[in-house]
Amino acid sequence: MRTQVAIIGGGPSGLLLSQLLHQKGIDTVVLEKKTKDYVLGRIRAGILETGFVDLMREAGVSDRMDKECFVHDGAVISFGDTEFSINFKDLTGSHVVVYGQTEVTRDLYDAREALDGKIVFNTDNVTIHGADTDTPFVTYTTDGTEHRIDCDYIAGCDGFHGVSRQTIPLTVRREYEKLYPFGWLGVLSETPPVHEELIYACSDRGFALCSMRNENLSRYYIQCSLSDSPEDWTDAAFWTELKRRIPAKYAERLVTGPSIEKSIAPLRSFVTEPMRWGRLFLCGDAAHIVPPTGAKGLNTAASDIHYLYNGLVQFYEEADREGIDRYSEKALARIWKAERFSWSTTNLLHRFPYQNEFDLKMQRADIDFLRDNREAQSVFAQNYVGLPY
Repeated sequence: MRTQVAIIGGGPSGLLLSQLLHQKGIDTVVLEKKTKDYVLGRIRAGILETGFVDLMREAGVSDRMDKECFVHDGAVISFGDTEFSINFKDLTGSHVVVYGQTEVTRDLYDAREALDGKIVFNTDNVTIHGADTDTPFVTYTTDGTEHRIDCDYIAGCDGFHGVSRQTIPLTVRREYEKLYPFGWLGVLSETPPVHEELIYACSDRGFALCSMRNENLSRYYIQCSLSDSPEDWTDAAFWTELKRRIPAKYAERLVTGPSIEKSIAPLRSFVTEPMRWGRLFLCGDAAHIVPPTGAKGLNTAASDIHYLYNGLVQFYEEADREGIDRYSEKALARIWKAERFSWSTTNLLHRFPYQNEFDLKMQRADIDFLRDNREAQSVFAQNYVGLPY
């Protein structure tokens, strides 16, 4: 098989890149290790920056999102029973939207299939060859048969555990990582959201987040030990603990119900440099991970796609390599700012096992400063709605 861009990974970033390039007449093939149903079964975040929304519209896949998403002009931050709102719209003139990653992925699959986009599922032994040459190719097996794709470029959108990053020699890449001493226990329930905006709660018992997917589907999280497993938490225990961590007025009106999904995610910050090696480009989780506190995971992947998509179009339409050659530089400049925001927000709102009384006083002072200072809220809002590409 021959294509212009081979895309490894059939999640939202790989599908979005494929759809955007198709709009410009650039041929792609997407390789996905799992089945379509498996990919659509993954529960992920649903806060989309303005830049991501604009990319979905440019890709021609925004109709359902525009009809069904929730527009959020702000968020609530609480410390115990003290709370305040940060008004994104007032501070930045922009907002975020709530639309689940599963729905984003579903819309992109529908669009690619409607246009007969080439997506190969259940691929094993995916191997990248000659990425540092002018003749790269990818091999993989399906049903025991090996296949080969010759291509101009390869986009590695296959996540933290994928083959793309590992293809770059250790003599070339450098990795930066911070592991956090806790995880997030997340519960999805068919219940109405407790509040119209997200609630980020810091309490003596640890962090909590009240989020939503739609008007009758809520997503809640609490900080938990890394040694916990979902089976350690009954639904009743989860709801009781959540109520202890959010302001009393929200706890009193919280509607509880059976969990339809329960999982624990460890938190880490991770970046690999560079994000390009020869004709291989890393995108999304293949190159970087953020703790979910700042709602940047899917959005940082989207910014990578923005830079790579525009660089490839510039090359194929104008024979200009500037966008490709500066891809890693541009992507990393924005990634590190997103990493900083996610790291600082995690430090602001969580309880760490090593904190002493002084540390706790400093944490409270940081939250109070954010509450009382419009300029600090403006900086927070700019980062939350998304820094410009």
